[in-house]
Amino acid sequence: MTLTIEFEQEDDGRWIAEVPQLPGVLTYGDTQDKAAQLARALAFRVLADQIESGELDASSTATISFAA
Repeated sequence: MTLTIEFEQEDDGRWIAEVPQLPGVLTYGDTQDKAAQLARALAFRVLADQIESGELDASSTATISFAA
């Protein structure tokens, strides 16, 4: 499974990182790297919740990578 992280910089300098494939995975960071780190962590939490609830088959997440 490959997830995409999309970035946008706010006028105040903060970075937004979003994983469009996972609704609700949107984070802010002082740097692009920090926003990406937070987005990856949140994405893993969302995937874990989806596996626990039966929405997602765990075998489909054997390999997870992120592309920016």
